[in-house]
Amino acid sequence: MAESHTAESHLALVPAEAAGIRLDRYLTDALAGKVEALSRARLKALMDEGQVFRQLAAGEEPVADASYKVKEGEAYRVHVPPPVAARPQGQHIPLDVRYEDDELIVVMKPAGLVVHPAPGNPDMTLVNALIAHCGDTLSGIGGERRPGIVHRLDKETSGLMVVAKTDRAHRHLAEQFAIHGRDGRLSRAYLALVWGTPNLRSGMIEGAIGRSPNNRLKMAIVKSGGREAITHYRVLQTFGKPEPLVTLVECVLETGRTHQIRVHLTATGHPLLGDALYGNSQKTRRNRLPPAAQAALDGLNRQALHAYRLGFEHPVTGEAMEFEDELPADLALLIRNLELL
Repeated sequence: MAESHTAESHLALVPAEAAGIRLDRYLTDALAGKVEALSRARLKALMDEGQVFRQLAAGEEPVADASYKVKEGEAYRVHVPPPVAARPQGQHIPLDVRYEDDELIVVMKPAGLVVHPAPGNPDMTLVNALIAHCGDTLSGIGGERRPGIVHRLDKETSGLMVVAKTDRAHRHLAEQFAIHGRDGRLSRAYLALVWGTPNLRSGMIEGAIGRSPNNRLKMAIVKSGGREAITHYRVLQTFGKPEPLVTLVECVLETGRTHQIRVHLTATGHPLLGDALYGNSQKTRRNRLPPAAQAALDGLNRQALHAYRLGFEHPVTGEAMEFEDELPADLALLIRNLELL
């Protein structure tokens, strides 16, 4: 059901038991059942906009100090404007929707589609598509009528994504992605085709990831200044005998860093097929494949990486949600040709 598009005004009277609590914390708790997912960050933004008032005998005054300790008997009014139109405009781009309700939407992002507008890709993104598709069912993220992006896939990585449609869903999903599934609520698994084959059939790749000191377009495992990154892998299938030329690997993320799977697999000596940024010696390895497999790899024109499984806890019902996707046609064709090795 779509949210109301009108402004709201809510009054909160401080009881004795709330005295001494920070204003932002008190108001978010006091209005929890009245205002849809009013986070402390959103409340602070409303304060900065002059939308929070202390009631006085002679009228009211705006309040901007979120850390102020409230006193018994004080009264506050919070004015919540309707969500404004999103700055990115909706564009009618085909979407492969796997699930949708009032709180969230799960889509299969194809390779070649950028997630969010940015320099170089100002429009024709997943966000533009979602604004057009969801319309008035977007209740507003941080006061703006837009989809809430809680995770991203590289432009040339295909796979499943969940996107929030409400502030409440955005907050809960963001919490799950922030701890990367370590509490059991979130799971993400990818299928990757890599050159060669790992020495062990399964294992863990660990190495802090940061910006490459040699190439600002690349990420790398760094000795200092990086962020913890852990990838679990499992060999699913090998192609080529007696020594495998290519391996199909399942990767499960314990952390979620930029280019994490691509960086970690490259660091082990097994870069992804088709990865122009990280895959050194692609041409030499490609030439060892038979003509049909070479043609399928050339037609791929991207890194061979697909986010095929996504699980999370529904932000409102608490239900465990899990989605699994088949390989897209370009990767399936490449595998069929590799099976002939």
